[in-house]
Amino acid sequence: MADKAKRVDYYSIEIPDQPGEAFRILAKFKESGVNFLSITGFPASVLGKGQISLMPENGESFLKAAKTVGVAVGAAKKAFLVQGSDRVGAAAETFKKLADAKINMRAYNAGSSQGNFGLVIWVAAEDVDVAAKALGT
Repeated sequence: MADKAKRVDYYSIEIPDQPGEAFRILAKFKESGVNFLSITGFPASVLGKGQISLMPENGESFLKAAKTVGVAVGAAKKAFLVQGSDRVGAAAETFKKLADAKINMRAYNAGSSQGNFGLVIWVAAEDVDVAAKALGT
């Protein structure tokens, strides 16, 4: 399978940095039928807080559910989701495209399973269009 890159929306929410908080929030989204393409959690800059970057399959459904869930959601931002057949150097091939276009990746996360890989890439807002061109989206 050839690699496919697409521009996707993601949203950030802040949660208490305590055991079970991510589960509590995600369980509520599950009850609302929201499917995520990617979920990334990390510490926030505020002590005692965590941040979750959520990439919903459907932004409208996510925003509607967020009201029901009762979480404050930041404005939609753009990232890239790259998927393809797993192989040695798959991420490096994608990173080269961005390096050749002089795009700095702000963050990235990759994983593989059952012969496929997925890669999420975040770039600065002003670099989204150039990155999209470099990735062939």
